[in-house]
Amino acid sequence: MVTTIDRPARPGHDAAMNKRNEADSCVIVLFGASGDLAARKLIPALYEMAESGALPGGTCVVGVSRTPMSDDQWRDVLRPSVEHHARSFDARSWDKFAKRLHYFAGDGAKRNTYPRLMQRVDELSQSHGCGGNVLFYLSVAPSLYEPIIGCIDESGMVLEGRRWCSINRDSMPWQRIIVEKPFGQDAASAASLNRALGRAFDEDAIYRIDHYLAKELVQNLLVLRFANTIFEPIWNHRYIDHVQITAAETVGVGKRGDYYDSAGAIRDMIQSHLLQVMALVAMEPPTRYTAHHIRQEKVKILDAIVPTPADRLQEFAAFGQYAGAEAEPAYHELPGVKPRTTTETFAALVLKFNNWRWAGTPFFLRTGKRMAAKRTEVVVQFKQPAADLFSALALDGAPTLGRPANQIVIEIAPRECVSLRFEGKVPGQGMKLDSVSMDFDYARRFNAEPVEAYGPLLMDAMRGDQTLFKHRLEVESAWDSMMPFLGPESAPLRKNLAGNYAPGSWGPASSDALLARYGRTWHHGG
Repeated sequence: MVTTIDRPARPGHDAAMNKRNEADSCVIVLFGASGDLAARKLIPALYEMAESGALPGGTCVVGVSRTPMSDDQWRDVLRPSVEHHARSFDARSWDKFAKRLHYFAGDGAKRNTYPRLMQRVDELSQSHGCGGNVLFYLSVAPSLYEPIIGCIDESGMVLEGRRWCSINRDSMPWQRIIVEKPFGQDAASAASLNRALGRAFDEDAIYRIDHYLAKELVQNLLVLRFANTIFEPIWNHRYIDHVQITAAETVGVGKRGDYYDSAGAIRDMIQSHLLQVMALVAMEPPTRYTAHHIRQEKVKILDAIVPTPADRLQEFAAFGQYAGAEAEPAYHELPGVKPRTTTETFAALVLKFNNWRWAGTPFFLRTGKRMAAKRTEVVVQFKQPAADLFSALALDGAPTLGRPANQIVIEIAPRECVSLRFEGKVPGQGMKLDSVSMDFDYARRFNAEPVEAYGPLLMDAMRGDQTLFKHRLEVESAWDSMMPFLGPESAPLRKNLAGNYAPGSWGPASSDALLARYGRTWHHGG
């Protein structure tokens, strides 16, 4: 596996990717315009950006979908969703924003759609003043990714070759593409999709989106580590005992059984979101704060994951399916779920790195549906002091042995905060210890409400800033590390999953047993 990524092709490209640069106006060609993601996330996010004044004045959207509809009809469909999902709604702001929304009825996976679509994009670019810049967004079923990319390539809408050969290439319009997850179903399909994208676009025009990377506390991981001298010197195997990364949801699969049964917890959450969070926790310091340098370090750390032995998977994984309750039937009883399904709604994995910083330090990753609490967090647990000064003292009739280790808890959701736990003396006579914590509450400290992730990510794509998007090698390395848990070797771990953990619990007993094998226990918050 190659562990370096190509340097930017243009002089000054690092500067062009800096977030301080202004976003360019463009035509956003939104495939899947009548879908749920467009209505719930993308259009409300663009509306918020427009209302705040961040969206470039010439930017407009042309929604592409097969359903016949006029511009006004599409706007009428979207308005209730924007009212419901945007942070605030103003009728006048909506009327102004809605003029940027246009609709095109057509099948993006068919070649004969593109002559008309190209003409429509050109018309909108001229009328709105977009300068020919085009941002494609694939908000469609994954099976349509490659057919649509192939049609875009064959249509001649992408001018990258002519742009790089131009005498004044910076004045040429750009074409970029955002691809939604799931980015492949396995290592082979991810590599195939990367090849399809590479035939149509240069790598610096490809934006593989993961909205987790835009969450404030995820971005704060880099600041916590690399802007504070007190943390980075001890951020290694000499001082850190282990790291836990959890993404727990209280909701079940609901009506998405058909989709979820082909995905499961590893594909849906760990391969994408949690491995990205883990990379930010574990990577080496980048040389500079640029997309190129940050993504290069993420590629290196993902490539350093120790391959999991296929004949010892039980030492590295635990799977589960939630049982039924009044609120929702058991997973295996949901519509769309195959009889005797072995798809996991809960997964816990153990990963290690073969590098100098983390040699031997276990990283525990856990995600599940219908859990005891909604919580996404990173727990960094430090080792016990090499010599316990207080171990010989019997205080209040009890020894001080077994005090909790120092710990940093980075809660990404729902309460965005960072907590540092350490030991302190209880006031009064004698020597009695208790755990205390120092808390940084993001919303309270900055008096700010975190912005929906999609808005900033769309703006970054218009800037040409790939910092919060995945490189192709990140995707492929992540899939490589997950394949042992998804292949036929995992079959013994997938036997008798049906209902092996109760709704409202912290997962199956095998999850606790997995950590017990390593002499650790899960952190459950509180």
